[in-house]
Amino acid sequence: MLVAFVLDWLRGKAEVNQETTQRLLEENDQLIHCIAKYQNKSRANEYVQYQHVLHRNLIYLATIADANPTSAS
Repeated sequence: MLVAFVLDWLRGKAEVNQETTQRLLEENDQLIHCIAKYQNKSRANEYVQYQHVLHRNLIYLATIADANPTSAS
């Protein structure tokens, strides 16, 4: 299970590591391809739900990046 979707009472107890971050990035890649496919077919109902998941993942990754003072500029 991805850390971004853990229940509130479990948040903060999961370890954020490179493997988790890489899985999120790979999932985002797949989401972007699905969104583009459905947008080309004018199927808004399908791609909007994928956009919500992508947005949630991006916010989570941005939060991790902001909280990590050792990340490269």
